[in-house]
Amino acid sequence: MNKEVRDPKLKERWTQLITQLTEKFSDAEALDVEGVLYLIGVQELGKLDQRFKKDDNVNLIHIGICTVLEPYGFYRFDFIDEEGWPHFNLVESLPPLKPGEQSLLIKTAIVEYFLKRGYIS
Repeated sequence: MNKEVRDPKLKERWTQLITQLTEKFSDAEALDVEGVLYLIGVQELGKLDQRFKKDDNVNLIHIGICTVLEPYGFYRFDFIDEEGWPHFNLVESLPPLKPGEQSLLIKTAIVEYFLKRGYIS
């Protein structure tokens, strides 16, 4: 049994977050982790009204991952390039995690990101 199931507050916050983001940004299907990381990447890039190419989408998810894992010491913001894209340095590699542990870490980090910004409580 993973911690997410045993941590009712995390589960409640995750459900609240997915519900709010899905209502605001998705037409039908509930957003998944990758979709939320994409939205974080777009937010951090600051180009909210721009259409992105397929390659950009991968980079936006990467920005989302780096952003949410930065407080945990895995990444450090480095610089913004001439096109306005943030870049990060890997500080510490993620430890080997089982799929459930990896999911728990990223969901916890995403929830913390939105808590700090007052989007959820």
